[in-house]
Parts: sequence; structure tokens; C-alpha cells
Amino acid sequence: MSPRADQATIDTPLVRELVDSQFPRWATLPLEPVDSSGLVNAIYRLGSDLSVRLPLRPSIADIVQREQAKLVALAPFLPVAIPSVEAIGSPTDAFPGEWSVHRWLAGTHPSPYALVDPRGLATDLAAFVDAFRRIDLPDRPPAYPGERRTRAPMVSMDSSTRDAIGQLDGLIDTRAALASWEESLAAPYDGREVWVHSDLTPSNLLLSAEGRLTAVLDFETCGVGDPACDLFPVWYLLPATVHDEFRARLDVDDATWLRGRGRVLSRP
Repeated sequence: MSPRADQATIDTPLVRELVDSQFPRWATLPLEPVDSSGLVNAIYRLGSDLSVRLPLRPSIADIVQREQAKLVALAPFLPVAIPSVEAIGSPTDAFPGEWSVHRWLAGTHPSPYALVDPRGLATDLAAFVDAFRRIDLPDRPPAYPGERRTRAPMVSMDSSTRDAIGQLDGLIDTRAALASWEESLAAPYDGREVWVHSDLTPSNLLLSAEGRLTAVLDFETCGVGDPACDLFPVWYLLPATVHDEFRARLDVDDATWLRGRGRVLSRP
């Protein structure tokens, strides 16, 4: 892969060397890169049951260890599989940061234009979000603080969202987009926070051949935040015919629904 200026140079020979030297029990397993749109980790498949994840911006901080602890704590509360860290690799001269080996999770990423069972998927996603909201752990870290997702007030996104809409003049109905944004901006929020994944986009979901949810990926940004942040699948993935069912299963009020729509609209 071609790294950005501030990213590590990661390729198959490097990953092979790291695995073979630190985890010789997996040295005979085939290794191949996984095509991913992610901006945080380079991912390689190791054999049929494992994957290797290397941060594109390596760090010697305990980020991977904290991720492992979070996943272990969350897994018992959730109705589908989530990643599990099988081993943590140490920094080397060639790669100056921690890295990890995960259990491979089977499934395919959904396409909004080719859902096999939209109603079943809506039910599964609502069950996941509901279970996530009900988590009660003594450690309640704030979710990703970025303005597009979780804790920042909607007004902090106002200027950038209006600018982005303006740049699309002639390509979309900017008047309708602004009206939608202003409606979301005016939606009240009482400050109640729950556990949110905060990034339930198609690239972080895995489905079975029957179109049902089998796993959810990438918990790096999860924590407590605005409940509206886990309504993203409504506009990213689910057809309009099942929106009401998804909303009813989660008992989403009008204000939360509008904030969710606005956060998706403002997302870069």
C-alpha cells in the first residue's frame, strides 16, 4: 500500500517478518493483504482463522492493549460476534509500534443496493444498538470526540456543514439539504449519554449469505455519547421501507431521529 506522509510503510514482507519472529506458531500460515477502505489500520489475513492489524500511525502507547480490554468487556453484552485480540505484537526497528492478531470473522460487507433480507437486517441492527445502549460498565469512556459523531453539540458542525452543502451547489438540491440540516440543528438534546458504537457504516458490518447480521467491527471509537450516533444505518444502508420498523424497535423520539439524520448529513 502507498502510505501517506505521516503513515508507516507496511507491506507483506514486513508483516511476514513480524509474525514469524514474534509468533512462530503461525509462521507456516499463508498471509495476504486485505483490501480495506479503513484509514486507521492495515489488515492482512493470516491463514483461514486470523487477521493481522497494524496501525498506519504506529504508537508505543497501550492503544492495542486498551482495545483488547474493551472488546473483552463488551463481548458478553452483545448479540453478534465482535473482534477478539488473540495476540499483541511488540514494536521493532522495522515497525515502531504495537500491532495485533485478531480472530477472523466470517461474512461480507453489505451493499444498500443488494440486501437479501432488509427487514431481518433492520431487526438485527436494532437489537445490536439496543443491547449496546443497555451496557452498564463501571468504566464509561467518552466515545470518539470528533464533531461528526458523538459528543460535540450539533451547532459545532454548523459552519462546516453549510460550507460543504454550498460546495455541492448544482449537484444536489442545496435548498432541501439546508432545510434538512436546519431542522436537525434545531432538534433538542437533553444530554443523556449511552454506549454507542458511533460508526455503524457498511464497512464495519458483516452479513451472512442469508443477509443477517453476523458481526460488527471496529470498536476503536466506541464509548458513551449521543444515542443519535447509532442511527447511522438508517441513512447509510437500510431502505426506506424498513425505517419505521427499525425506529419502532428502538423507540426513537423525533428529536433523536432528527439529530441522527443531521449527524449523517454533516459527516465528511
